[in-house]
Amino acid sequence: MGTVAEVLAHGGHLPQLEELYQQSSKTWLTRKNGVVFSVMWFFFFVLILTPMGGILDVDVLAGFSAIVGIFGGLMLLILSLVMLQPANSRPRKFAHQQPPPQPGIAGNSGRNALPSQQSIPADVYTSPQGAWQSPETGDLAQPGSVTEGTTKLLKKEEER
Repeated sequence: MGTVAEVLAHGGHLPQLEELYQQSSKTWLTRKNGVVFSVMWFFFFVLILTPMGGILDVDVLAGFSAIVGIFGGLMLLILSLVMLQPANSRPRKFAHQQPPPQPGIAGNSGRNALPSQQSIPADVYTSPQGAWQSPETGDLAQPGSVTEGTTKLLKKEEER
């Protein structure tokens, strides 16, 4: 209950969580960064070093860079998706969230208080009128006995 009161006092969010999100957002080794690095690895080796090896007429460099670019990029991509943690997304602050309430003269300003009690006496209630019918849900129907169906079948056979 103390946590609920603290959430209400701070307008729907906890300041401790905000500090945690700020600390965790400083890490750079995330899944997204790993995928970006593997794609850049692929493009560098395949689109830059391989043609450069071909232009310089160094066939070993061209072949080696193509193999390292393709398979290295693929391995980095798979390892990034499997091993690295996703970047923690910060909780969204919506425009309708209000800032934490400032205590008034008599404590809280009453903004977080429940509305006054409203009740309707039971004698004012009337049942629905017209062609209204309750749905056949079968919630209150008692299941028939096992022998009831057999008895009906025996009666049908006797009538024949």
